[in-house]
Amino acid sequence: MNNVKRKIAFVVNPKSGVFGKEQIVRWIGERIDKQQYDVEIIYTKWAGHAVGIAKEKAAENYFAVVAIGGDGTINEVARSLVHTDTALGIIPCGSGNGLARHLKIALDVKKAIDSINEARLETIDYGMINDNPFFCTCGVGFDAFISMKFAEAGKRGPLTYIEKTIRESINYAPETYEMEIDGQRKSYKAFVIACGNASQYGNNAYITPRASLNDGLLDVTIIEPFNMLEAPSLSFQLFNKTIDKDSHVKTLRCSSLHIRRSKPGVAHFDGDPIMLGENIEVKIVKQGLKVIVPSSKNSSGLLTRAQDYLDEIDAFIDQVSRQNKVILIKGKKQVKKILSQ
Repeated sequence: MNNVKRKIAFVVNPKSGVFGKEQIVRWIGERIDKQQYDVEIIYTKWAGHAVGIAKEKAAENYFAVVAIGGDGTINEVARSLVHTDTALGIIPCGSGNGLARHLKIALDVKKAIDSINEARLETIDYGMINDNPFFCTCGVGFDAFISMKFAEAGKRGPLTYIEKTIRESINYAPETYEMEIDGQRKSYKAFVIACGNASQYGNNAYITPRASLNDGLLDVTIIEPFNMLEAPSLSFQLFNKTIDKDSHVKTLRCSSLHIRRSKPGVAHFDGDPIMLGENIEVKIVKQGLKVIVPSSKNSSGLLTRAQDYLDEIDAFIDQVSRQNKVILIKGKKQVKKILSQ
């Protein structure tokens, strides 16, 4: 009876990610359900272009805007879709893919397109650091500092992250932060303060491993100063979803927090560095963004938590694997190499 097609726009960042974008566009043409969707392909032409594209499509009542690119492209699209009826779709082809991994969106491009055909929606929370929306994590301290170095690196991935972490941590001085959390004040000398809406930075680096996208809370991980020889162990725990078990780590949950530091400096949101002042406000915004998720991901509360718990067990088993053993071994070798210089 009603054969009106849903309008959907695919926003392609030709400069981000690890896949050839023309091949992805061909796969969209081959696999997208043309009986269901009226498809538009749009290429970004400058940094920030995706923000305007997504805003325009939301105003035109598109069913979804699909980000094809890395975490930066996803952030640009998502920030224009919050509190609209237009959903975010993701075809993950970046180096980190933090939000996609948390949402169990397939990293295989063809499977991700198939999930868009299923058109299953879930409404998730998002965060704000001052005036900047984030969907995975934000933070201050060494993770913000390393985000600048990581962005400058010619290659990505967990081993690059560990190498940069070890090298830069030698001369990095932890700061003292005064934090006000849901009305209570406390000071921390911290190497990292990370606030998670999702559980990871990307690349399965789980900085806030128990975070949920729909509990209305931020998960905060505070890493206190540690001995350099402990860096490989912390890195191993980061990729094994167990960093919250380390003796140098404090964790908490809150709906908002105020961070005060002695001077302006770098912060990050979704891995992108940004310069902010002494005072930083971080808060969660409940149920603000519609996202297309795989049909296997159940959006009902108890079932979601049960599935997340089982997924955590599976992820833990998977992560205690050859890859992470290699990471630990190489991390130890890197520490010895650096300390011997």
